[in-house]
Amino acid sequence: MDANGETTREIVERFHDAFENHRPDALDALIGEGCILENTAPAPDGARYEGRKACLDFWKGIAAPASLAFTAEEIWAGKDRGIIRWRLSWGEGEADRVRGVNILRVRDGRIVEAFGYVKG
Repeated sequence: MDANGETTREIVERFHDAFENHRPDALDALIGEGCILENTAPAPDGARYEGRKACLDFWKGIAAPASLAFTAEEIWAGKDRGIIRWRLSWGEGEADRVRGVNILRVRDGRIVEAFGYVKG
C-alpha cells in the first residue's frame, strides 16, 4: 500500500491520460490480474467485468476512438484509492456530453478495482 498516495496518484493519472490522449495500449501496464470493473451503464447498476482481459478489452474500446473526448475535472489519490471526476463529450451540443466519476483501487502498482458513476 502507498501510505502517502504518490504511487496511486501516478497510476490514476496515467490511466486517465490513456483515455484523454487515445492511447489504449498504455492501459496494458496499469491493469492488474483479477481486476473488477463496474461500468456506468446500463442503468441502474451498470455492467460488471471481471478479470484483467475483460477490463482491458472494455477500456481499450473506449480509449481508442478520437470521437470521444475525456477531460479530467479533478484527480485525487490517497493510499490505495483514486478518484477521477471527468467529462466525456462526443459532439458539440449540450446533449452530447456527460459528467461522471471513477473510483479506483490500486494494489502493487496496478488498478484492481474500478467503479464508474455518471450524472444522468
